[in-house]
Amino acid sequence: MSSRVVIVGAGFGGIAAAIELRRQGIEDVTILERAGGLGGTWRHNTYPGAACDVPSHLYSYSFAQRRDWTRLCSPQPEILAYAEAVAREHGVDRLVVGDTEVTACRWDETTATWTIETARGTSYTADAIVLATGQLHRPATPAIPGAESFAGKTMHSAEWDPQLDLRDQRVAVIGTGASAVQLVPEIAPLVRSLTVFQRSGNWFLPRRNRPYPRAWRAAVAHVPGLQRWRRAFVTHYGEALTAMIRHPRTLGRIGALRSALFMRAQLRDPELRRKAWPDYAFGCKRVLFSSAFLPALARPNVELTTDPIASIGPRGPVTASGRSIDVDTIIYATGFRTSEFVAPMEVAGAGGRTLREAWQDGASAHLGITVPGFPSMFLMYGPNTNTSGGSILVYLEAQASYLAQALALVGARGGAALDVRPEVAAASDRAVQGRFQGTAWTACDSWYRDGEGRIVANWPGYMREYVDQTAVLDPSAFTVVPAPVPATAAQPADSVST
Repeated sequence: MSSRVVIVGAGFGGIAAAIELRRQGIEDVTILERAGGLGGTWRHNTYPGAACDVPSHLYSYSFAQRRDWTRLCSPQPEILAYAEAVAREHGVDRLVVGDTEVTACRWDETTATWTIETARGTSYTADAIVLATGQLHRPATPAIPGAESFAGKTMHSAEWDPQLDLRDQRVAVIGTGASAVQLVPEIAPLVRSLTVFQRSGNWFLPRRNRPYPRAWRAAVAHVPGLQRWRRAFVTHYGEALTAMIRHPRTLGRIGALRSALFMRAQLRDPELRRKAWPDYAFGCKRVLFSSAFLPALARPNVELTTDPIASIGPRGPVTASGRSIDVDTIIYATGFRTSEFVAPMEVAGAGGRTLREAWQDGASAHLGITVPGFPSMFLMYGPNTNTSGGSILVYLEAQASYLAQALALVGARGGAALDVRPEVAAASDRAVQGRFQGTAWTACDSWYRDGEGRIVANWPGYMREYVDQTAVLDPSAFTVVPAPVPATAAQPADSVST
């Protein structure tokens, strides 16, 4: 029996899953997407300077390499165009049902199927669901007293207004994470004044993301093996960064020294350097790549302040020291609700138990993909599958292959679904959490952690380890849920076995 699969989310994870499922002969695939089209975070994040900080020849599918990237780290429009082109080339673009927000997924034990409900009032039935909503899809805006009273323009960087004209405006940017690091250098030359509010500094490494010279683009396009070598080199570079984070007292000191030398060269003013300097171990939070952000802070029309915001009034932020800063526009570059994963969608598995209940002590999944009590539910970019030193697309490809193997096993066993054994998932979680001990990830608070301090976002090891661990599905890790017995041939409940 061919499986019916519904994928929630048409970003890179959903696209990878759909391509792999169809490659394995599963044709009945539907992709439900909240937005009007595919692309995920690269459709939503259109702020000035939006780009990937992973080189494009690694931040791309291994089976859909390109030799015509215009620069090392591609800007948002180029990445979105790539995602759309790959989906079109593999025939999965026509599987996307846009403008369809999924509100709930419910497992029906009598039919051994999932019912997927949408905000449009439509519903779908599937034998398996793939939740490819990712970790970076719900903007996080801090609850600052009085924010609703601000008379000017307010927006989150992930909800950019393309009609906004910041020329000669007084602007406040709240946050100094990855989005702000790309945004600030772009708008700083345009605005009258720019106040950047920082809660904590960042460790930086250089990235001059200039367009490739014509000669280099020609070499990449025509020299055999050059593209493969570049991808391998960046893979090893990313693994080296992970090694620095995993070993903060040895290799980590090399990374910290490299970063410190670069930052000191860029921050000539001692007071600005003092404000911008991080106060935590190298790699504890995301290491940022930019050669433009720190110099932008030194512009005469830019101010970096570490004075916390106490409230926001009609004219702008008011700091804890009592200073009022008048602005025309407030931009929240405050990231995403990374620890909530599939929320606010309700997911109810066996016995009506919700994913929220299952994760009350912290989100976890076996290999970041499967959760006990949720048969044939698969996560893409799930708990503990983020990377600090590589490309998430490496993980997504591995996950897509794994879920295809899972569905193949269901078919081979004549069952209805697969459910990961609780003891397997518990042991997997203990192993993952245990590997964080002694690493830089545990040295401070970060978006990698949930409210209880548990690291729920990151994989604690290397890309190659994750690929190896997901390469071959272990049938003994799962229970096969039997297919329902037709009513005309019903058996006594105690005679049904697995």
